[in-house]
Amino acid sequence: MDNKRLEKVNKLIQKELSDIFQKELKPAVPMLMITVTHVRVTSDLGYANVYLSVFGVDDKKKVVEEVGQNAKAIRGLLGNRVRHQMRVIPELRFFEDDSLDYIENIDNLLHPDQ
Repeated sequence: MDNKRLEKVNKLIQKELSDIFQKELKPAVPMLMITVTHVRVTSDLGYANVYLSVFGVDDKKKVVEEVGQNAKAIRGLLGNRVRHQMRVIPELRFFEDDSLDYIENIDNLLHPDQ
């Protein structure tokens, strides 16, 4: 499958999952903020690796695990939104995106007085 099509699928899934997390899951836990940083779909569209940044809690890995346990329900919500654009909805696998924590750590090391 060509890269342009995969990129379009990645962006579509990222946009729709971001919307699902903000509108449908946010009222359940108002102090928690989940951001979909990027999505990588396999070339056969069988799986989508979804990277999440989690704010507002200390145990981010636990939140990502809980989201992963609800992957089927989230996939169903995603399917309802993109059913006219995609025939096959990929299985969702969620991972913690710790790049922002890594950047913050480097910034603190470079500027310890701030």
